[in-house]
Amino acid sequence: MDHVTFSPQGICSIQIDFDIEDGKLYNVKFIGGCNGNLKAIGKLVEGKDAKEVAEILRGNTCGMKGTSCADQLAKAIDEQLG
Repeated sequence: MDHVTFSPQGICSIQIDFDIEDGKLYNVKFIGGCNGNLKAIGKLVEGKDAKEVAEILRGNTCGMKGTSCADQLAKAIDEQLG
């Protein structure tokens, strides 16, 4: 299992942690940000295919920021999977 710690840019969360095993996501946790919504994202993606999750979340924006916590998770997954 690979553990990933990612420092997102342009969002309220200051860190995203997750594990990838056999291409699937586990233990997704956001530090900072909208606690309830981000816990929900973690629950929704638990055990799901990482590439598929990244495809779904990529490009999601929050207000005028041009990115979001979900988009930054997709970026972190993309970076990890290369």
